[in-house]
Amino acid sequence: MNGVEWVALIVGGGLGAGARYLVDGAIMRGRRGIFPVGILVVNVIGSFLLGLLTGIPHLAPAWLAILGTGVLGGFTTFSSVAVETVLLAQRRRRDWAWVNLVGTFVLCLVAAAVGLTIGGLFPR
Repeated sequence: MNGVEWVALIVGGGLGAGARYLVDGAIMRGRRGIFPVGILVVNVIGSFLLGLLTGIPHLAPAWLAILGTGVLGGFTTFSSVAVETVLLAQRRRRDWAWVNLVGTFVLCLVAAAVGLTIGGLFPR
């Protein structure tokens, strides 16, 4: 990876984190529920898009790094899922904690598989 690509990866990570903040905030605005649906949506979208990019046959490795590791790595967040799950459990909402943990994992796996499949449809 050259210097320009390295900078693009770093900037992409920042853009992805900013996008996560905006998407999560827009989804959670005005919600009073305890379930962190905004982070769930962010992670499912990010898993789908990373699967899509990874499945595209001729995507240059530098672009996969910039968009996948940079933008989508900044966009998605495992640490927020972990913290929100622990907070739900501490609030004695273990039912929602399990839904958050297992639901996020399963939905993200499905989204990634769908993305990989669609990405694989691009011409070789």
